[in-house]
Amino acid sequence: MPDDAAAPDDAVPRAAEEASAFAHPPVAPDAGGAYGDHPDQVIDFYAPRGSRGNGGSRSAPLVVVLHGGAWRARHDRRHLTPFAAFLAGRGFAVANVEYRRGGVGGAGNPTPAAGRWPETFDDVAAAFDALPALVRDALPQADLGRTVITGHSAGGQLALWAAARHVLPSGAPWRTDRPAPLRGVVALAPIADLGVARKLDLCGGAAEQLLGGPETFAERRAYADPALLLPTGIATTVVQGRADTVVPQAVADSYADAAARAGEMVGLTLLEDVGHFPLIDPSADACAVVAEEIGQLAW
Repeated sequence: MPDDAAAPDDAVPRAAEEASAFAHPPVAPDAGGAYGDHPDQVIDFYAPRGSRGNGGSRSAPLVVVLHGGAWRARHDRRHLTPFAAFLAGRGFAVANVEYRRGGVGGAGNPTPAAGRWPETFDDVAAAFDALPALVRDALPQADLGRTVITGHSAGGQLALWAAARHVLPSGAPWRTDRPAPLRGVVALAPIADLGVARKLDLCGGAAEQLLGGPETFAERRAYADPALLLPTGIATTVVQGRADTVVPQAVADSYADAAARAGEMVGLTLLEDVGHFPLIDPSADACAVVAEEIGQLAW
């Protein structure tokens, strides 16, 4: 979600898209679980519904959702609960992950720093490590062998990062010995190249703030930037609106180019006349496209 001002020519459509996405009331989960002691170290679970998740004997793919919001505390997982419920209605079991973010700001700091280093990454790693046990208790109908990660905006960066932990630099505290058992990743308008995001000053300098500021950006980028953590060997699709002015297509293009240079093909689904928010808006056609992209990997 943006913390920066829109240019005059895109302010009205972007505001309308954002208003539509945020107009849906929050949807309470069917269950929840904690992966740590901090109040933000929680996961909400939504049981599958619809023709593919009607309580029959067939298990349902698991979709793990990571919300956006420029890694800032202003937006938490609740704004993504209608999207999580939408996916559950399509027959998926859904895990909506919360994680620690930057401060809330105040009179002297209206735009707080984005993210918390290393806590934001600690939490995403811990959530995925704890997920199998939590899912077995909360969503017994979920098939962990058919897990897809999706994330929007800043959450897209975290989704790509979570799938790339096995290619983190040696000695990284979050590194795993082998790839996660995933069907794939569907990243929605992700901040997938932190270098490009920094150059474009996206969301009020959020990419630089995520890594602690200009002094530590270059060093920490090797541990956090999906565009540098390639190839992953995991099927990856990026869904991007061509009219997105919050995270423009140039970011997705740069990530796809980096993957190609690393010998990996990343799917890039570009949606005409679509901005940043319809991808998570259950009332928008773009959201149905997102569900189809997830289904192509999961089912």
